Amino acid sequence: MTAAFLGHQSLWATPIGIYRLDGADDCNIVLARALSAMRIAQGSASDQAFFASSDDLLDRLGLPEGRRVVQFIVESLKDTVGRANAVAWKSAQPARSLDMRIAIEGMWFQCANRGAFHDVHSHGNCSWSGVYIVQIDPAQTRCEHPVYGTSNGLTRFFGPYFNRLGGAHVDLGNAYLQPPHVDVEPVAGQVVVFPSWLAHQAMPYEGRLDRIIISFNASIHAQSGGDRLHAFGAR
Repeated sequence: MTAAFLGHQSLWATPIGIYRLDGADDCNIVLARALSAMRIAQGSASDQAFFASSDDLLDRLGLPEGRRVVQFIVESLKDTVGRANAVAWKSAQPARSLDMRIAIEGMWFQCANRGAFHDVHSHGNCSWSGVYIVQIDPAQTRCEHPVYGTSNGLTRFFGPYFNRLGGAHVDLGNAYLQPPHVDVEPVAGQVVVFPSWLAHQAMPYEGRLDRIIISFNASIHAQSGGDRLHAFGAR
């Protein structure tokens, strides 16, 4: 008996965008100093292992370097969201604009050292999130840590099926589920944009320089009209 092939679908992809800011070094030096000053102003000792600011950083980044990073983040969001939704948006009427309005729902910075980490979590009240690296040890120095090695300070993303892999059973039939997690190397001047629901973790970090990051949550809206696809004429 011969079976007729009617098609195949790979569903529920997990889009992640990784971008580097051109000429980020000079920008990051200024930002690192400004964020360190904010940290002290908020009552945190400079030698404290971990610090997280309030989420109103967008209102306090008045420096030209800060505005440049925010613009870089917005452009990275637009590109990732556009790529992720390319198929879904094909059904929209060409006459209606799909230009995006990016709403930064929250932005904050974190400083970590001496083994500090951020346990597995996801973000709520937004559709996209991201992490921009302001400062961290260079890769060669960072990876020489005697305990953490190459995982020192990186961001680990856990696949959407991770919590279904009980017993860690792997055979030829479910090889498509591998790898269960993906590590993104932290590089100063780099931003990683990811869906807010995606579980992730900042691995323990220890280095000569503090690991300073800017995190953000964003929602995406149409420039006009509603945000649902049917508002654009989708059927």
